[in-house]
Amino acid sequence: MSSNKFRHDPENGSVDEDLELLLFGLSTIHKATNNFSANNKLGEGGFGPVYKGVLEDRKEIAVKRLAKTSTQGLHEFKNEVILISKLQHRNLVKLFGCCIEGDEVMLIYEYMPNKGLDSYIFDGTRRELLDWPTRYHIIIGVARGLLYLHQDSRLKIIHRDLKVSNILLDKDMNPKISDFGTARTFGANQIEAKTSRVVGT
Repeated sequence: MSSNKFRHDPENGSVDEDLELLLFGLSTIHKATNNFSANNKLGEGGFGPVYKGVLEDRKEIAVKRLAKTSTQGLHEFKNEVILISKLQHRNLVKLFGCCIEGDEVMLIYEYMPNKGLDSYIFDGTRRELLDWPTRYHIIIGVARGLLYLHQDSRLKIIHRDLKVSNILLDKDMNPKISDFGTARTFGANQIEAKTSRVVGT
């Protein structure tokens, strides 16, 4: 693993900036995911498939791999890295780094063993595990994460694709907002903006 810098021109037109990134080698990711084994596949989204991996230090990771057929691309990849690397909150998923090697583009996150909130809400059996104290705990956690994004972080960020599959749950059922590929930064006093493309699902 090493650090690297790239320059990014955010959608809102702010000045380019250098960003320190933790870069994972492709061989490290291949080993961690058992060569992207089907048994390690956690799911798939607009960006591409997501795999569980285990690093040599036994740290569990989630590897979000850009699919060749993805409707998203480098813009969303860079946007997500730029934004989430600057954010730290207990209710936001933690980005460990990325892998950019050859044709491979990947984001490396902390692993969420209870997957997405959708895997509970839309499953008749697992839904029963969401008693009202747990639901309240999840609702409050998501609200805290949004409050941080909209008001308390040094960047004002609008997620633009918040849905149950983008609310991940850790081993203690703490919710963490994920997938910042279509998120957008706002100025400190800005309350509205116009966009030229449709985002979200």
